[in-house]
Formats: sequence, C-alpha cells, structure tokens
Amino acid sequence: MAMIKRELTAQELLVLNSEMERQEKSLALAYLMLLGGHLGVHRFYLKKTGTAVVQLILFLAALLLYFLFAVLQGIYPEDEFSGLLPLLLSVLCGIILTVWIIIDLFLIPRMIREWNDRTEQELIRQLMTFRRPPHTPN
Repeated sequence: MAMIKRELTAQELLVLNSEMERQEKSLALAYLMLLGGHLGVHRFYLKKTGTAVVQLILFLAALLLYFLFAVLQGIYPEDEFSGLLPLLLSVLCGIILTVWIIIDLFLIPRMIREWNDRTEQELIRQLMTFRRPPHTPN
C-alpha cells in the first residue's frame, strides 16, 4: 500500500493527512481508557464491540455476584457458607477480567496500529476511486 501512497498527488496527500487526523485512534487515549478497562471502554474506543461487551458483562457479573454474597451474608449471618458460591464466582470473574486487562496492556499498540493502517488503506482506496482519468485529446 506504500507504493500506492507514493503515487498520490500533493492535493491527495493533504486530503489523506487531514482525514487521518480526524479518524485515526490515539495510543495515549487508548491507554487512558484502559484505566476504565474493567468496563471495556478501551475496546469500545477501538470498535471491538463484541469483546468490549464481554468485558462489561464480566464486570457486571462480578459486581452483582458480590452484592448477592453481601445480601446472603446479611440474611443468614450464622451460616458461614451461605454466600460462598456467589463470592467464588465473583472472584473468578474478577480474576479473568484482570488477566484480560493486563494482556490488553500489551495488545493495545498493535490494535491501534492495525486500526490506523486499515483506515489509511481505506482512505487511499477512496482517493484512488475518485481520481479523474487523464484527459486524452480527440
């Protein structure tokens, strides 16, 4: 694709750069969003909606299971095992989510690079499509 980029005119390069500034994803912003990683915010930003929703569901499941544990402990304070299963499931969801976020810490640069490369390729393809054919005299 770099070869095609070199074939662009100065005006087409200006359009490409302008559109890339508008559409490209920021590595710094993605890392900032990773702070809310347990909610999948960084994956929503990178348009990875499926895995973002899974991260959000894992977080909500961990939260709800923990509240269920707390409620069961409040209802049955004398039974020390009454809320054990929700607590274990909550911890399991939390561990899975934590490991996933740590892995995402290392995957984000590649995800950003792939997004920006795909965006640039699509913009170049669009620019090439709208090119006027060279004028031929009759």
